[in-house]
Amino acid sequence: MHKGARFVLPAVFLAQNLIVNLPVTAEHPPSVPEISVFPAVIGNWNLLAEEKIDPAVEGQLGADRFFSRTYRNPSLSIGGQSVGLANLFVAWFQSQRGGRTQPHSPKVCLPGAGWTADESGQIDIPTPSGTIPANRYVVTSNQGQHAVVLYWYQTPRRALAGEWESKFWLIPDAIRDHRTDTALVRVVIWAAKGQEAEATRTGAAFASISYPILREILPR
Repeated sequence: MHKGARFVLPAVFLAQNLIVNLPVTAEHPPSVPEISVFPAVIGNWNLLAEEKIDPAVEGQLGADRFFSRTYRNPSLSIGGQSVGLANLFVAWFQSQRGGRTQPHSPKVCLPGAGWTADESGQIDIPTPSGTIPANRYVVTSNQGQHAVVLYWYQTPRRALAGEWESKFWLIPDAIRDHRTDTALVRVVIWAAKGQEAEATRTGAAFASISYPILREILPR
């Protein structure tokens, strides 16, 4: 670890602990949004299925609102094999103060669900509402499925890729806005080995049209 990080990280932890454990009365959380109004048709993508989340998993998530949907774009294929399936998962948390739950990082959840990361990094995604950063994972399941995963944290003020970065911005935003709500947004594109680049472009295009809609639905 870099020498400076040994001093910065404890300071971030201390400040975050002080902020998120302020009395609940100091916070003014927004009303819970109805994110199920996310449209069934976005661009050339049509809703294929809405997945139910197991109650045990739902309890572990601790989110105040969430959904998991699979969309299909039949025009997208490589060598006759469709890459036009995208799963959109959104989990929204009304508050992170007073010991309330926080988003579970896919870096932890994916391996726990039997996925192995083959590649990891970050990409920038241009959207009509501005460019956003996103984590990019190429993963393989223990059943041999292959996918590209893009995800980011979406707050009222910004979209963030890094877990540490999202924790850092929690501090000034809580002080300034008296709220700590956030959302984890994840896009999964299934693809065969060798299709990672095309799957990444497909996922980024899907995220590009999804992000502005989520900005309108989620509290700002």
